[in-house]
Amino acid sequence: MLTGGCLCGEVRYAAQGEPINVRVCHCRLCQRAIGAAFNARALYAVEAVSVSGPVGTAHSSEGLKRGFCTQCGTTIFSKREALGIMGLTSGSMDDPSGFAPSDHIWVSSKQPWLKLDDGLPQYAEGPPA
Repeated sequence: MLTGGCLCGEVRYAAQGEPINVRVCHCRLCQRAIGAAFNARALYAVEAVSVSGPVGTAHSSEGLKRGFCTQCGTTIFSKREALGIMGLTSGSMDDPSGFAPSDHIWVSSKQPWLKLDDGLPQYAEGPPA
């Protein structure tokens, strides 16, 4: 089980089972929403995740809702309700050391100072279908 929460501890989550995938996204939407150079996240089916606490949401693009703690502002997840999936941010995980990404997506928007030398596949935009 994967557990995590926000900086102030008011929001907590638990995800059951294995993630659908684990990726690092370098798109500009994720950069702005996370406030960092990329969004490292583990993707789960919505029904596999339980979230408690004061969660606010905002649509960052059509069909994508981002969840954050209304008390401290920590970004917790991104959710595509129509697809029934949500990505949990690695920074909000209780033990992010277990996080092992499989690839990098949207590297066409990667910050030029960031060097990716981990040997993982890199896709200019989204991953191949």
